[in-house]
Amino acid sequence: MTKTPDIAAMMKDVMGAFPVDTTAMNDAFKTTASLNEKLSGVALTAAEKSAEVSTKWQKDTLAKLTEMTKAKTEPADYAKAMTDFASSSAEVAAEHMAAFAEIAKKVQMDTVELMMAAGKDMSEEATAAVKKATADATAATKKAAAK
Repeated sequence: MTKTPDIAAMMKDVMGAFPVDTTAMNDAFKTTASLNEKLSGVALTAAEKSAEVSTKWQKDTLAKLTEMTKAKTEPADYAKAMTDFASSSAEVAAEHMAAFAEIAKKVQMDTVELMMAAGKDMSEEATAAVKKATADATAATKKAAAK
């Protein structure tokens, strides 16, 4: 009688001859997690600074509104108060928009810097993983050919 070959045992032998190294995947995950942490830090810092600028802008506007709404003795003083409020609001708006632009510029520079560093790290990891996989495959092929 013929004996049926054990496919499971054969597959186990084949898979054992070509071991899978998960360190490359682990390194890629760690690199990605680190990049995400740094990018989140950049975004949260920018959000915090934006909130500070917005709060200052709001406080400045409320202070100017308080001054504008005070009772005046002459009707012309109301027109002057409104004009002063409008001109100072325009000046303050320009200052605060410049502050927002600086925040955006910093976020952009930090993000580009992080992406460049991450690209370099990932390229180095990929090169190392390919070299290791090539060496492992060559060793396994030689081992299998020797049997």
